[in-house]
Amino acid sequence: MMRTHLCGELRLENVGQTVTLAGWVNRRREHGEHLAFVDVRDHSGITQAVVDNDVDVRSEYVVRITGTVVARTPETVKTNLATGEIELHDCSIEVLSAAEPPPFPLDERADDVDEMVRLKHRYLDLRRERMQRNLRVRSTVNSTIRNAMSGQGFVEVETPMLMPSTPEGAREFLVPSRQRPGNFYALPQSPQLYKQLLMVGGLDRYFQIARCLRDEDLRADRQYEFMQLDMEMSFVDVDDVLAAVEISVLDAAEAVTGVRPEAVPRISWHEAMETYGSDKPDLRFGMELVELTPVFSETGFNAFSSAEAIKGIKVEGGAADYGRNKLDGLTDEAKSFGAKGMVWLKVQGDGTFDSPVAKFISESETAALIETFSAVDGDLLLLIADDWMTTCEVLGELRNRVGRPPVSEGPYKYVWVVDFPLFVGVDSATGRPKPGHHAFCHPHTDDLDKLESDPMAVRAWAYDLVLNGWELGSGSIRIHEPDLQRRVFEILGIDEEEANRRFGFFLEPFKYGAPPHGGFAYGIDRLSAILAGEESIREVIAFPKPQSGLDPLTGAPGEVDESQLAELGIRLLPPAT
Repeated sequence: MMRTHLCGELRLENVGQTVTLAGWVNRRREHGEHLAFVDVRDHSGITQAVVDNDVDVRSEYVVRITGTVVARTPETVKTNLATGEIELHDCSIEVLSAAEPPPFPLDERADDVDEMVRLKHRYLDLRRERMQRNLRVRSTVNSTIRNAMSGQGFVEVETPMLMPSTPEGAREFLVPSRQRPGNFYALPQSPQLYKQLLMVGGLDRYFQIARCLRDEDLRADRQYEFMQLDMEMSFVDVDDVLAAVEISVLDAAEAVTGVRPEAVPRISWHEAMETYGSDKPDLRFGMELVELTPVFSETGFNAFSSAEAIKGIKVEGGAADYGRNKLDGLTDEAKSFGAKGMVWLKVQGDGTFDSPVAKFISESETAALIETFSAVDGDLLLLIADDWMTTCEVLGELRNRVGRPPVSEGPYKYVWVVDFPLFVGVDSATGRPKPGHHAFCHPHTDDLDKLESDPMAVRAWAYDLVLNGWELGSGSIRIHEPDLQRRVFEILGIDEEEANRRFGFFLEPFKYGAPPHGGFAYGIDRLSAILAGEESIREVIAFPKPQSGLDPLTGAPGEVDESQLAELGIRLLPPAT
């Protein structure tokens, strides 16, 4: 071995030993005429070595140092360093690789460096303690999840990366076929189809740490490529699936933090929307939506009189923090979220409101508002009046804008959101309902009698797992009965011919006996980022793409040779003018 110890391992019990370390020079400091201090670093930490001043080593040189471990004098102990009670003396140094000065400092100062610079030199960025920690957090999450699933009797199966296109989901990445010019594979958005076929095949319990790809705009919680824990189970109900997933998530959280979270609470989709205005509610703060429709049941205020629903949130002490410019900005945001407008009211000490619309609100309505909100002098009330869904969604967005802490800021608040609607909205082109999750999600058995008569009232056996306002993942119990699948297709306007054309390879196996089954998938990038205390999943991915999608490290995507395109039967169109 080129080394006897890692740079962060040495302690007082090693005093007197001759050891060899290998790593990068973190820092060099002169110490008189004849000696210098050299801090040598690897992924485990830093050790200080006292070396001959004539040795030519500088920051980021790769070195091998052999020396004797000695105890530091009390006045030189570094309490903020794990190896701060020892150092190496009588050292010899071998330079394994010289280095040019890096384009940015490889310490906490790099956090202020432009992200594109960091990603262009990602191999240097990865040397930093922060990135070393983050990737090891992710590794711990992966291994713990794998152990948790195997421990519950799940079988790990790898599904294909080249599959047929299913364009009714997110945008796909297409792969041209050389052997069949003009035909294309798609890269998987998820292993959904294959994992259900594994259940038809009798595998019973499947899991995979799966790479998925979607050609969607990038943001803090989204990349073109992402990793998810994908699983499916046979002969189960909702409780069985949630219990299996919960074990893996809580095991991973405990492995990283040392503390096991409590059992994850459940709320219905309707309760989440009614209370938090979001199907991925952040439970770390209050500011719950307050029902105000009865308060204005006989109002003369035109903006409220015709509204289906009126709700509001209270920003405690917010009157002083929000001047007219900020309130105008919030109003504009409310409109961008779909509201016709927003009413703001600042509570004053005499029980009245400071607001442009105060004169339209009666004394009885004013008193009822203050009582309903338990509002006091200095509070700010934000009100939305619209249809129920818009009112909830807009207030949910405003609640997050005004009160939500950074996603990585503790505590960790998990929640299951269950009983989603089977259908959401109506397709403007067909006039038919649109599926809430996908066309294969099982309707709640208590609502089957409404499937044709009142489809928008039907709940699904569908569920999401949310952590600190981020959706970690979603799943459902699947339709395994061909007759029920045909009923759902008919409501969606998909006849038998179209169903066979689009899903025939998937539906055919169900004729041969499909077990009741359900599954789930959650994002490992998202879970790892929150557990690592990061606001973006890019910080827990070794080589991520920035929001532009252009990789500054490799220059991808790039042009390819005409010969390659010709071999694939592809010809590029001239640029649009």
